[in-house]
Amino acid sequence: MTSMIFYSGTRNASSWALRAWMALHLADVDFREHEIDLRRPARYLALAAVGRISPAACVPVLVVGSSVIFDSLAIMEYANECANGRLLPRDPLARARARSLLAWQHSGLSNIASRISFESAFYRHKRSLSEGEIAEADRLFALLDSTLEGSGGPYLFGGISLADCTMVPTIIRLYRHGPPRNRWPRCDAWACLLQSQPLVLEWLASAESLPPIWHDSYLIPGAQASWQAAGGAACSTGMPAAPVAD
Repeated sequence: MTSMIFYSGTRNASSWALRAWMALHLADVDFREHEIDLRRPARYLALAAVGRISPAACVPVLVVGSSVIFDSLAIMEYANECANGRLLPRDPLARARARSLLAWQHSGLSNIASRISFESAFYRHKRSLSEGEIAEADRLFALLDSTLEGSGGPYLFGGISLADCTMVPTIIRLYRHGPPRNRWPRCDAWACLLQSQPLVLEWLASAESLPPIWHDSYLIPGAQASWQAAGGAACSTGMPAAPVAD
């Protein structure tokens, strides 16, 4: 059997790696994992080393024998191929809709809650979401709820699929900020099921054990100066004010 090495990233920062890692496990792919430290200053030498393997010089990367797959979505699609297609719906139209969700997530979900980083899900003290961010989250929840209504659940297209995997980090960070969600009961039940999935729990257990990675950009728009004048991010959060990772 061809050997595989999966290069992932620091557990409380690398949401792209989480998606691909989940897909590989769900496909029962046998691989060795090498975790890259994405915290500064270690990230510079670590990603330079990855750059000798991958032209993108970032994680995740999957090395299959002498071949390199250096994009998380491509790794997920490869996992689906390894699983004989069972990680995407069999119906062509449903499969296209699932791929639409994958592509939308991959391109940033049209900036839905773009300031709520994956790292912020692990901050002890979290800011409140703005009205705009809540509205953006509702837009996503409405789509997911209607998708679940059409499929009958429990996952987005019946059985667990790449569409569910790709949404895991977004659901984690939105739910940990507590947006109103009672308008979308199907989405809420799905999100709770997804967050209790064993692979998700395994990743989160590792992430929770790590020191938080702070981003100054997490502060509420327009409030940074007043917050820092009152003691700064370090006082309010117990974490360094300077960002230490992307």
